[in-house]
Amino acid sequence: MSSNALHVPVMLQRCLDMLAPALARPGAVVVDCTLGLGGHSEALLRTFPEARLVALDRDPAALKLSGERLAPYGDRATLVHAVYDELPEVLARLGVPRVQGILFDLGVSSMQLDEAERGFAYAQDAPLDMRMDQTTGISAAEVLNTYPPGDLVRILRTYGEEKFARKIVDAVVRERAKEPFRNSARLVELIREALPQAAKRTGGNPAKRTFQALRIEVNGELAVLERAIPAAVAALAVGGRIAVLSYHSLEDRLVKHVLAAGAETTAPPGLPVVPERYQPRLKLLTRGAELPTEEEIAENRRAAPARLRGAERIREEVAP
Repeated sequence: MSSNALHVPVMLQRCLDMLAPALARPGAVVVDCTLGLGGHSEALLRTFPEARLVALDRDPAALKLSGERLAPYGDRATLVHAVYDELPEVLARLGVPRVQGILFDLGVSSMQLDEAERGFAYAQDAPLDMRMDQTTGISAAEVLNTYPPGDLVRILRTYGEEKFARKIVDAVVRERAKEPFRNSARLVELIREALPQAAKRTGGNPAKRTFQALRIEVNGELAVLERAIPAAVAALAVGGRIAVLSYHSLEDRLVKHVLAAGAETTAPPGLPVVPERYQPRLKLLTRGAELPTEEEIAENRRAAPARLRGAERIREEVAP
């Protein structure tokens, strides 16, 4: 299976344009924190021939496929098996103190969605796994079968924004007592039966929110992101740029908060002159979040929920 055939990178040209001013100079280092199948990474290497790429992914299968795809670029590309909140350790190991560009594409990779045995997709029956790195951690089935009901309700409400979390969890608890959950089809069927009729008529597959919530819990996605975005901002050189693609409101809110905080003054109110150490560290590159065009959504339906935010590092930290 060719990685190119599987993968249309989301908002690719807009990401390249956003990072371009920081990557045109020789010796620039750009980090792709979510390598996936390498679509964005390949475009970065092709578009910025002077740049060096460091790319992270927690999924060994993705690293193998994208490694083949990026092989023609030789030692300009360094691929690392790591979760993106490990960025500071990865850069320290490589002896790279600061970088000029950072890209996050927080969507589940096409490969994970399309390969049934990974258990991410609710449209086909598969083992309930959902781990992005299948060598570690607990599966979605273990979460469903072992978590206390209160924790399951919290996860569905918080990570899936699921209004009917209590109804779904009551049904899960009833069913898991008879037989543990193993496969996705049984869970999808249970959700369909648990939801009121009106809820099934809107918003696509009724299992979508529950599957999103389980995936976020299994992979610790929001906790990882909460650590990763500030670490990425800290790794940027002055003039360096960060671009982040989010796919649901929880991620987008978190990214917005970190970037907006960096773009504000931290001075106590009422100072006649704001000292250097209180000046903003970031300049926002997007007004709100940018959305994909209608043409792009027509070409790649997975782009539909994407939200792009970016910022430029304009100042070093100054010790108080």
